[in-house]
Amino acid sequence: MNLAVTDVRLTPILVADPPLLNTQGVHQPYTPRLIVEVVTADGVTGLGETYGDTKYLELARPFAERLKGRQVSDLNGLFTLADQVAVDAARVENAVDVGGLRGVQTADKLRLSVVSAFEVACLDALGKTLGLPVHALLGGKVRDAVEYSAYLFYKWAGHPEGVACEKDDWGAAVDPAGVVEQARRFTERYGFTSFKLKGGVFPPDEEIAAVRALAEAFPGHPLRLDPNGAWSLETSLKVARELGDVLEYLEDPTLGIPAMAEVAERTGVPLATNMCVTTFAEIKEAFTTGAGGAVQVVLSDHHYWGGLRNTQQLAAVCRTFGVGVSMHSNTHLGISLAAMTHVAATVPNLHHACDSHYPWQSEDVLTERLAFEGGKVPVSDAPGLGVELDRERLAVLHRRWLDDDGALRDRDDAAAMRVADPEWVTPSVPRW
Repeated sequence: MNLAVTDVRLTPILVADPPLLNTQGVHQPYTPRLIVEVVTADGVTGLGETYGDTKYLELARPFAERLKGRQVSDLNGLFTLADQVAVDAARVENAVDVGGLRGVQTADKLRLSVVSAFEVACLDALGKTLGLPVHALLGGKVRDAVEYSAYLFYKWAGHPEGVACEKDDWGAAVDPAGVVEQARRFTERYGFTSFKLKGGVFPPDEEIAAVRALAEAFPGHPLRLDPNGAWSLETSLKVARELGDVLEYLEDPTLGIPAMAEVAERTGVPLATNMCVTTFAEIKEAFTTGAGGAVQVVLSDHHYWGGLRNTQQLAAVCRTFGVGVSMHSNTHLGISLAAMTHVAATVPNLHHACDSHYPWQSEDVLTERLAFEGGKVPVSDAPGLGVELDRERLAVLHRRWLDDDGALRDRDDAAAMRVADPEWVTPSVPRW
């Protein structure tokens, strides 16, 4: 058994994305992802996936070179390697993370997002070598299936006329009736029983009406609303009070830990976040500010927390403070969903359905898409992640990236919105 890394392949791709709306704009017709392959001396290949924007590629390439010759079992060493990779200051100076909407970008956040893909790839390779699933390498699963929530978006029927894109059959959702119909289709297709609406798109009263319509159409089902910090403190208080009787939690209604703490204390509505707690350094303030803390549920994301083991550490800290934990999602493919499912299966205190964009992605790089059964993804017991790369499909999506003139290699929701509305500028916060 030879666990030495002999080769690392990085393949940036562009994958189709529907016109999903958020407070910053609309998804572009294609979004960048990076597929990582780590190959051992025994010829075993491990797979990983992360953001594919230029700033991540700039770090992944030198990182890949440094990884060669090291052991795939040396997971702690990945963080030492990451510290050796320099980050272009221009990439992080006053830059807001558009894709993950996780506050101001930093060099450490960029590095961790790159490390995460390599850690998953190393775990996949190690699991395949040892004949063990990734969840076994993480200590073993505590559940056989992981529940996911229907991720509802306000959505156009299609991208603007004349824009190259892949067609979808979801139709438009720009009012309460459209949101409810979208939720019904999610339930029919995938069996989801909880629903999250991406807000911050329309005036709060319209989004309140949409959540009320969901509560009427799906009585007793868990509901969430996430405006990505688009509201003022007063607006957040109003929405929390009006929807407190139907929301499982309200996600990032306003920016900043002090404001979040005030909303939580004055309304009693549980607050979740993937914006004000995105690093371990932010945990103490968030969990100790206000009578009951600023957040009651942390939405982890192994991509920007630095991998699956860091996700487990985060969950342990949350358990210590009595804070709930679940998972945030960005546009992702099956490799990431498999990784999310493996680590979620090992977290005892994961009591909320996880987010996933996967149903929105019509394209993948796997030979077989992961399937939702009753709103859940079964936890694979096959060696590694339990997924196989479709090299022909990977080549097609990489060719799309190569043929792009650079307009789509960095996600920009505001630029996509300007195709439809040339006067569009990213709204200042708070928007309402």
